Order: sequence, then structure tokens, then C-alpha cells
Amino acid sequence: MPTNEQLRFVVEGGGEVSALLARPKDARWLLLLAHGAGAGMTHPFMEKLSADLAAVGIATFRYQFPYMEQRRRVPDPPAVLTATVVAAVQAARQAAPDLPLLAGGKSMGGRMTSHAAAQHPLDGVEGLVFFGFPLHPPNRPGTKRADHLAKVTIPMLFLQGTRDTLADLELLRPVCTKLGARATLHVIETADHSFHVLKSSGKTDADALHGLAETTVSWAKGVQHRSG
Repeated sequence: MPTNEQLRFVVEGGGEVSALLARPKDARWLLLLAHGAGAGMTHPFMEKLSADLAAVGIATFRYQFPYMEQRRRVPDPPAVLTATVVAAVQAARQAAPDLPLLAGGKSMGGRMTSHAAAQHPLDGVEGLVFFGFPLHPPNRPGTKRADHLAKVTIPMLFLQGTRDTLADLELLRPVCTKLGARATLHVIETADHSFHVLKSSGKTDADALHGLAETTVSWAKGVQHRSG
């Protein structure tokens, strides 16, 4: 079982927010894991994903965006969201200075992390992981939300379900192809945006989460090999 440490850090223009560092004894990386738009860092999906990542040697630094910390429904302006990512990176480096950093998150959390990385390099972060990149609003296909990814200079892992209504794979595949060697797309059959899978797949939601963790650690080893 990982050790869980409750932390707090200050966001420029957003006040103080909470964070949770879950570190297994055999941790080889630390992944900053930002929550999606509608649920905070203690949502069951985030809890289970953190536990599965710990089981494969990835510590996680989960954190709240200011609006979630303050129990407001509407997300903060993009500038505050990206400032939160930048502050979280600094806080994570202080909390576990010995571990290589990865950053990303669920849906909006991953997208805001990519915006922060596109605006200026995230200090010490070696790769980005998107657990359901929200390429477009539900059932409104488009690729404008991916335009900034061309400015991200580090490797990116896209974990996407075939039933994700926020990411038409016919649109996401060409986006990843255009990004070249920086982008890796891993598709989860029958999974939706929350990584719920159909019974017909022969797998459970728990299996899907285990798969996300296994794919992440396998990709991380490749990132470390390239950077090392």
C-alpha cells in the first residue's frame, strides 16, 4: 500500500488548494494527476486509478483546481487552471525531489496540463498522460482543442475509449499522427469517456483501469529510456 500524504499549495490568482501524494515503496515515477471538470481529486475513478498506478510503481500527486476546492460548479478561467498546473508541478517536485515527473490527468485536467506545457516548459516534467483527452464537446466533432498540442515538446500518451463521445477517434488519430513520435495513442475497446466498458468486451471496468496503469508504466519506461 502506498503512503498517503495530505498537502497544500498556493495557486497564483486562485488561493490555496489541497493535494494528495500517494507514494508506493517501489515508486519509480511521480505522476501529477489532475481531475476532470465535474469531479474532484477524491472521486472514485481518481482513487482507483491512483491505487492501480501505485501497484505498478507510479506515485501520484492528485490536486484540486481552485473552483473545486471552493466547491464552485463552474471551472476557473483557463489562466487560473494552467497556473494551478504550474504550481502543482513545483509542489510535486518539492514533495518528491528524487522521482522523475510525469503530468496529466482525467479529461479537462489533462487538457489544461497540455495547455500549461504548450505555454512554457513544465519544470522537470518528462511526459504528459491524458486519461481521456476531451478533443471536442460531447457529440460535436472538431479538432480545435488540439491546436496547441503542436507547441508541446515532450512525449504525450493518449488513453482513449472507442465509445468516448468527447473524442472521435477518426479525428484524434490524424491529430496524433501529425504530432509524430511525440504522441502515442492507446485505444481501449468499448470504453466510454469514464472508461466504463461493455460486458460484451469480456472485461470489467476494473480490468480497464488496470490496463490504463500497465500501459502508462510501459510508456513511461520508453520515455525514460529516450531521455536517459
